[in-house]
Amino acid sequence: MNYIQRGTKEFKKTNLALFAAGFITFANLYSTQAVLPEFSKEYHISPAVASLSLSFATFALAISLVIFGSLSEAWGRKRLMTISIISASVLTLAIAFSPSFELLLALRIIQGIAFAGLPAIAMAYLGEEVEPKSLGVAMGLYISGNSVGGLAGRIIMGTMTDLFSWKIGMIFLGLLSIAISIYFVAALPISKHFEPRKLQVKALAKSLMAHLKDPAMLCLFGIGFTLMAGFVSLYNYISFKLLNPPYSLSTTIVGWIFIIYLVGTFSSTWFGSLADRFGRQKVLISGIVIMFAGSLITLDIHLALKIVGITIFTFGFFGTHSIASGWVSHRADHDKAQGSSLYLFFYYVGSSIGGTVGGIFWSNFGWAGVVSLIAFFLLVAMLLSRFLRRFLVHE
Repeated sequence: MNYIQRGTKEFKKTNLALFAAGFITFANLYSTQAVLPEFSKEYHISPAVASLSLSFATFALAISLVIFGSLSEAWGRKRLMTISIISASVLTLAIAFSPSFELLLALRIIQGIAFAGLPAIAMAYLGEEVEPKSLGVAMGLYISGNSVGGLAGRIIMGTMTDLFSWKIGMIFLGLLSIAISIYFVAALPISKHFEPRKLQVKALAKSLMAHLKDPAMLCLFGIGFTLMAGFVSLYNYISFKLLNPPYSLSTTIVGWIFIIYLVGTFSSTWFGSLADRFGRQKVLISGIVIMFAGSLITLDIHLALKIVGITIFTFGFFGTHSIASGWVSHRADHDKAQGSSLYLFFYYVGSSIGGTVGGIFWSNFGWAGVVSLIAFFLLVAMLLSRFLRRFLVHE
């Protein structure tokens, strides 16, 4: 069959389009993370409550992923991805005009549902259209778009908040996202290997349960949950740490510190290449160890070392996420969109739980408490990675 091969024009065009889509998704999804301290001040709420602006969106996304992944098996990949990114971009504009935090949360829930049309379907699209030996690199490039988007969203919001207000930042981000959405629609090739089928709820539920009965898939889902829970715990509350004494940094500077995300652009692709050469499990475990080391370094009081620790942690996270997500797509021999959506369901539930629980640890135990929570999540991820050997020795 005529699959998209690495080094061809179609490969570059496909990956650039999905890179752009990942950029939009994560720039908008994490747009509120950089301004959580602003929400606390403006609405007179605690850090944990402010974090709900992210947790509610990711939880709505998690629930909706399973539904959209199933719908795409009948309705097609590109159509749903297009609806997703355009509607999510428009909702960012609506959030900018929200008069209350309660309405902001409601719009973020709706936006979380809209986001769901892209992530799981994009991974399934790559799994179907790209030749297997090039899938690791292709998935890594898509994940790198996620990291750049997350970076851009934080920088835009941080800088605009200092120069104007967080609402002006939302307007700018929304308009930029609409423009990029138009490019995505024009650039992404249509599916050649997708075979639509009738929407049969019973059949879809049966295939969904088949994924959940696979012990290896459950391990991968658990890994996605714990990795993301630790990652969001760090990034939600590092802003509070750096804005307070002894650092007392501005919102703009804290936003630009998120340029660290660029290391994820490299590590997600590089880890994918390493996995193709040395095996997924070895590279996955190495990435978790890197994350753990980075989190410990952030305990140092010196700002430079703290930033080094965040950089190492981020490098490991995007690398391990690209391995785990790509592994799910490889493991699923049927209904790939459903398999991918289930992985992302657990991934974003981890984001919601880790982000909110991290606020409780921050308020009660400070930064050391947040790092302890992260260490716990990574320990569970390590145990699940080791447990995979029982099922995936041949991989």
